[in-house]
Amino acid sequence: MNYQTEEIESKNIDHLGVIAGIIDEIGIVEKINEIFSIDNREKVNTGEIVKAIILNGLGFVSRPLYLFPEYFKDKPVEHLIGTGIKASDLNDDKIGRVMDKLYKHGLTKLFLIIALEVVKKYKIDTKYSHLDSSSLHLHGEYKNSLNNPEKEPGINRENPIIITQGDSRDHRPDLKQCILDLIVSSDGDIPLFFRGASGNESDKAVFAQILVEYSQQIDFDSIMVADSALYSQNNLKLMSKLKWISRVPLSIKKAKNLVKATISKGLKSSNIKGYSYLESFVSYGGIEQRWLLVESGERKKSDLNKLAKKIEKELSTAKKQIEKLEQEEFIDKSLIELKIQEITEKLKYHQISEWDINEINRGKTKVYRVKCKLAENQELITQQENACGRFILATNILDTQKLKPEEILKTYKEQQSTERGFRFIKDPLFFADSLFVKNPERVETMMMLMALCLLVYNLGQRQLRMSLTAHKATVINQLNKPTESPTLRWIFQCFQGIHLLMTQGYQRVLNFMEPHYYILQFLPNACRKYYLLS
Repeated sequence: MNYQTEEIESKNIDHLGVIAGIIDEIGIVEKINEIFSIDNREKVNTGEIVKAIILNGLGFVSRPLYLFPEYFKDKPVEHLIGTGIKASDLNDDKIGRVMDKLYKHGLTKLFLIIALEVVKKYKIDTKYSHLDSSSLHLHGEYKNSLNNPEKEPGINRENPIIITQGDSRDHRPDLKQCILDLIVSSDGDIPLFFRGASGNESDKAVFAQILVEYSQQIDFDSIMVADSALYSQNNLKLMSKLKWISRVPLSIKKAKNLVKATISKGLKSSNIKGYSYLESFVSYGGIEQRWLLVESGERKKSDLNKLAKKIEKELSTAKKQIEKLEQEEFIDKSLIELKIQEITEKLKYHQISEWDINEINRGKTKVYRVKCKLAENQELITQQENACGRFILATNILDTQKLKPEEILKTYKEQQSTERGFRFIKDPLFFADSLFVKNPERVETMMMLMALCLLVYNLGQRQLRMSLTAHKATVINQLNKPTESPTLRWIFQCFQGIHLLMTQGYQRVLNFMEPHYYILQFLPNACRKYYLLS
């Protein structure tokens, strides 16, 4: 009996069709190929390689890039990336050459080109730009540039970043690291600006320069927002032509005194629940500005509880030390005073308010014993209690009608948008672990590609949520409850188990059900074709 062999192939597409569709909607492949002309001799062009890296990066599997072709072995590569492309074409040599090409062009410049296209196409609100930085730690040895091993020459440097120890945000001071600077919009957390930096770089030294450079390259006005690393006399002068909001470091004496002060007029309740504030006009570093003393009710309660525990712990320790002191006998009064001084120097919230020295005859010898009274340092405790839950925000926008106090607070609270981006990039399921490359240029390029993944993810999530809101629709979340603001990661999970069946030139999507049809109507149209719906 003769059997005709029929070639049947099944590939996992899962949520990769959603990612590919978002990439297509943005036009990343076309924009990159516009910058790097296509060489017809290449099987895979630069834009397609970048698309493949984003698909890998958002695949949420912990696979480093040297296993890149292996990742795509069970994926429909030609369907997702381009005609005639195979998994073997996406090898580490090809990826390495593309990464080197991206680096030579200028990573910050390249990222900004794509980000500005997104801003225009999707009408991203850019009233506020939030800057923050984070460290990415790396294992192994890295060959730093020999041209400038000690110091990086500022923002507009030409040398590669330096992989070295620095102030570790990951609490891993034993590991070398690099720094990732991001500026994102408060509208959907869309990354607008990327910069890679050396592991020992200080935020205070470069934040103002980054914002100045960013402002010179964008074609829209934006109020710059950053944490207290931005706030220094030198930085404020450097940003004299920019509008900004920053947290004021309490290392500044004027700020420290303000948070500790007993406010006689009282704080004004904010329309943001749980917050109150007091506004004042001050001059610092020669710059006229508004300061907003903010008090968080929830944070104050927590801080007061912590303070009470510290006071109680110190009191318990001090009592034991004094009891021990009172049992001792001294042959010289001066030794008692030295001992009291030694105990007092270690106290913060208490003080030995008074003491009595008693003389005792021991035959021919006189000895001395002491009785002490312990009291709270009430002035300090009151100041510490006042400071609980308080912080200071500053802006150089003096017109209270153009920027109201509540908006200053609301905008600064949105500073967590960059922190969310860093948490995403550092997720163990993301390819942060792929920073295995052995030279700083590749490391920096990898960071840019990670930021590009964040751009794709956050834009897709923003568009999904906006579409759900516009249609007054919801999707079911992880808790089986309706929501109009799902995470894109949850949507990715909903698409797990979808396969593309290919046989004799015919394609069919397997395990595609009604919930998938429903979700796709709220995602970019380009996503539909990858599930054979257009």
